[in-house]
Amino acid sequence: MISHCRNFCVLLNFLTFKLLFMPDYAQPDVLVSTEWVDQHKFDPHVVVVEVDVDTQAYSEGHVPGSLGWNWQTQLCDTLRRDVINKPELEKLLGESGIDNDTILILYGDNNNWFAAWAFWQLKMYGHNDVRIMNGGRKKWLAEGRVVTKDVIAPKATTYDAKQRDESIRSYLMQVQKAMDTSGYSLVDVRSADEFTGKILSPPGLPETCQRGGHIPGAINIPWAQACNEDGTFKSREDLEKLYMGKGIKPEDNVIAYCRIGERSSHTWFVLKYLLGYPNVSNYDGSWTEWGNLVGAPVEKEASTQKEKQMAM
Repeated sequence: MISHCRNFCVLLNFLTFKLLFMPDYAQPDVLVSTEWVDQHKFDPHVVVVEVDVDTQAYSEGHVPGSLGWNWQTQLCDTLRRDVINKPELEKLLGESGIDNDTILILYGDNNNWFAAWAFWQLKMYGHNDVRIMNGGRKKWLAEGRVVTKDVIAPKATTYDAKQRDESIRSYLMQVQKAMDTSGYSLVDVRSADEFTGKILSPPGLPETCQRGGHIPGAINIPWAQACNEDGTFKSREDLEKLYMGKGIKPEDNVIAYCRIGERSSHTWFVLKYLLGYPNVSNYDGSWTEWGNLVGAPVEKEASTQKEKQMAM
């Protein structure tokens, strides 16, 4: 009888893990469900952080016990255009009560746009256990889960970041080289209208470039195509069909870009962690940099023909 109970408990734990950790992905442990967050949001070794496109969303209601980071002022260098530097990251995490062993859960609006942006930067600085809440703010609210306007005061601690890992980031010179090098794929994750130069930025966001269009040779796979209606990530099978169907293969050196690097960090996350592509980087200079360069080559046509050639 005891043996049967033990076997039942093992099976129950296994099924619970399958439900909460989406194990069909290459690295399923980088995602947690809304249910998991609801159960563990007050665990002493867990810190939940909301990062939104709309920087006012957190104050309108958030996951109880969570912190809010402002991507415009806290996740970038405010003097020059760059990601947050090492001392400022250490300060932000320390003041947020996050140490090197903390399980850090990120979520946000717009299907986790800037949660992925924060995830990418945290991985650049070597945080070991950082995860994204699948479905983000949208799914949490749709399920009717509790939100609060209360803001906690975390107990400050010390954080020791690693030197920045530049292998998951691409710069202008690398992208220029990739244009003419076999084995490289450029993925433009913006909307079709941005890709063809019809518009310069998403509706409601500032235009940060002088010219519209895309980098020659890039394939347009809008970031949102990786998500379901409820904000969760599509299955591994569907994601493989999406990217491999447009010629983006695991053996490629893939460089993703968008307007300022936030949407492309979402695609970077999908390719690297959910599909297991080994060589993926985020070009956060993106179209804001390329579209302002004097003499930079620009294309505007749709990428259908290029997709067909790459998929062959």
